[in-house]
Amino acid sequence: MASQPTAQLHHGRPIDPALPRRLWRDAAIGAGNLVAWASRRAGRGSGASIRGQVITRLYPMMFAELVAGRRIAAVSGTNGKTTTTHLLTAAAEAAWGGRQVVTNADGANLREGIASALSQNVKAPVAVLEADEQIVPDLIAKGRPEVLIMLNFSRDQLDRHHEIASLGRKWRTALTAAGEKAPTVVANVHDPLVTWSAEAAGRVIWVDMGLGGWTADAALCPNCGTILAYDADGSWNCPGCELGQHPADYTVRGDEVSGPEGAHWTFDLQVPGRFNRGNATCALAAAIEMGIDPQTALRAMSTVKAPAGRFSIGAFGDNRARLLLAKNPAGWAESLLVMDSDPVVLAIDSAIADGTDVSWLWDVEFEKLAGKHVICTGPRAQDLAVRLSYAEVDHEVIGSINEAMARPYEGTVDVLATYTAFLNLCKMGGVEW
Repeated sequence: MASQPTAQLHHGRPIDPALPRRLWRDAAIGAGNLVAWASRRAGRGSGASIRGQVITRLYPMMFAELVAGRRIAAVSGTNGKTTTTHLLTAAAEAAWGGRQVVTNADGANLREGIASALSQNVKAPVAVLEADEQIVPDLIAKGRPEVLIMLNFSRDQLDRHHEIASLGRKWRTALTAAGEKAPTVVANVHDPLVTWSAEAAGRVIWVDMGLGGWTADAALCPNCGTILAYDADGSWNCPGCELGQHPADYTVRGDEVSGPEGAHWTFDLQVPGRFNRGNATCALAAAIEMGIDPQTALRAMSTVKAPAGRFSIGAFGDNRARLLLAKNPAGWAESLLVMDSDPVVLAIDSAIADGTDVSWLWDVEFEKLAGKHVICTGPRAQDLAVRLSYAEVDHEVIGSINEAMARPYEGTVDVLATYTAFLNLCKMGGVEW
């Protein structure tokens, strides 16, 4: 007969067998915090990313252990993740208190960034997590989210990401594998790939985000490959199979939101644009699903002003600039609609975080800027200038971002930038988050 394992004793008392592992994990977190402090002291940023790299290297189980055992609301998709996460976090903190909720507010959304954020409040029972599209399957398997917001799929950094069809397939597979433990999914009805992926979940809350205009990344049915049919209002269906747009449980038009059973609410958001009203509708649906009173959620969401620097006002000498971030054609298409100033500044870079291929510039309808003067700046300003020439948009090139922001402007100038340029502008303009 096999012998039973003998418990270790310390002064006659059993030692918790998990104690050495917890000490290992705590030591890794301590080392990560020290490196993060050094990063801040050196002016290299918040230190959140380097903390995540250190703690996951020293303790490889960090991500899996820290996402387990919490109520998790996850947010993913190509565009809108950070703002939606901030909106939902505000609602959760208003409902349950700040120390009861942990989030990766800085937008570090890979495993290392999520582990870094969770390590700063290990005991928080609720986590609102922005998740990069590639790690969603792992988060579903290890964290068992209560709610998953699926916003959209669009081409983005194709030199790093797989094609979006591959990502959607992985999401669907992960939801199928989770079975009854799959999260409730809050899904965008206007995105066919999101719809096909979300249908694998046991419960789906369908949201009409009021964004039926972008179809460039959704020409073919993800289920059967047939060319999709679109109506004038952006609604869609597949002529070749049963996949089609679902009736919405929540719908937003302007600031007015309708919900189940005739419910109706009005937004008072401080973040601009119809895309953010759509993001807020998904956040509201997720908050209600988690048991948060809708009025509490709405009041809290109205306090969100500049999530991770987006839409913040930076100071550049005597100039003031509103800073906007867009990373791909779909994001630029929506952001151009909220550019109010004349002139406007467009800053383009192609570092690793931006995606090194800028051919996507030709998929953006810059013709919407007709009648405005555009200042092209950043390392890829000349590429942008060529595109604007074909769009017949008045423009000039000032390659240095510093010089472009030193130009005198009347009033607040709108600046739309890719990721690396946006971070540089935030630092130059004294924007912190």
